[in-house]
Amino acid sequence: MFDFDRVIDRRGSWSTQWDFVADRFGRDDLLPFTISDMDFATAPAVTDALQQRLAHGVLGYSRWQHPDFLSAVSHWYQRRFDINIDPQQIVYGPSVIYMVAQMIRRWSRPGDGVAIHTPAYDAFYKAIEGNDRRVLSLPLERRGNEWFCDMQEMAALLARDECRVLLLCSPHNPTGKVWRREELEEISALCQRYKVRVISDEIHMDMIMGDQQHTPWSAVAGDRWALFTSALKSFNIPALTGAYGFISDEQDRQAWFAALKGADGLSSPAVLAVTAHIAAYRQGESWLDALREYLIGNLQQVATRLNQAFPCLNWQPPQATYLAWIDLSPLKLDDHALQQELIEHQQVAIMPGYTYGPQGAGYLRLNVGCPRSKVDEGLNRLIAGIENLL
Repeated sequence: MFDFDRVIDRRGSWSTQWDFVADRFGRDDLLPFTISDMDFATAPAVTDALQQRLAHGVLGYSRWQHPDFLSAVSHWYQRRFDINIDPQQIVYGPSVIYMVAQMIRRWSRPGDGVAIHTPAYDAFYKAIEGNDRRVLSLPLERRGNEWFCDMQEMAALLARDECRVLLLCSPHNPTGKVWRREELEEISALCQRYKVRVISDEIHMDMIMGDQQHTPWSAVAGDRWALFTSALKSFNIPALTGAYGFISDEQDRQAWFAALKGADGLSSPAVLAVTAHIAAYRQGESWLDALREYLIGNLQQVATRLNQAFPCLNWQPPQATYLAWIDLSPLKLDDHALQQELIEHQQVAIMPGYTYGPQGAGYLRLNVGCPRSKVDEGLNRLIAGIENLL
């Protein structure tokens, strides 16, 4: 029904991944597998809704606080996670990272600590340090093909006087970990014990690739928490901008709106983003499910080809996200030499693991949100690059 094998030429479309790859990798002639957007056209239901809205012709100031949007979000959480949300808790913003940064400023002061699980999405470091807060790193532990949080170490970190906020990534980027409900319940209890407030970034919530279920933070939370997310990743519409979430405390919500509208002057959402969210959550489920099956196939292709070429890797697909977090440490390669080989000789751009902190050394993050033909070409170049260094 949906053709994910179709190759769409994105060059010349002002694409960050394709047209601006030189910004990070120094050359503009590379085949990119970098930032987490996809090379697929969005769901037809979204495109149809956008075209209908554009046909109206008037693109004036808009709002998101209306039943069409609020009920679409409620519908999605009920359908996908079997959770009834409180529409009064919903907030809106231009992006998940903006919303995260805003709450960090609300709930901490310069010099305070914000705890994150590492390796971590690189924008987390920027949102924390860019606001004059300190990163408190809690490394995840890999056991076999799964990632775990040492709860004793977490308790010790949360107990520190300077720790004010836990910035949770659920599912976790870049490892692809899906947090089990019992893990989240234990984290919630620890945060309540040490009076640490939680901001949960759940933008990858719809990209569960295994049998586990995503548990929204709201299902296990205590008091004073925030959950931020968006349909932008799931339906590949990040260029529209826009995100939403839930803030539990009414005073925190009022402070949020005061900062959004007063200090930052953001009062009218991008109407096409609101339109797209409604269409995605009301009519896009079948497309998303088909997409996930295709992405699972892409991840399995990565596993098959890498393990055939390098059996010692025994790489397995992640529990969530379309980002293959590949441990190359058994090959004992130099990370920087590998990047030089991939860029200069293989003409391919793949995110080095050290982008995500010291715990990412020895890894690559390969974005497989693309037609399988591109995945295979990328693997051809990656395998050749590794073989040239062995």
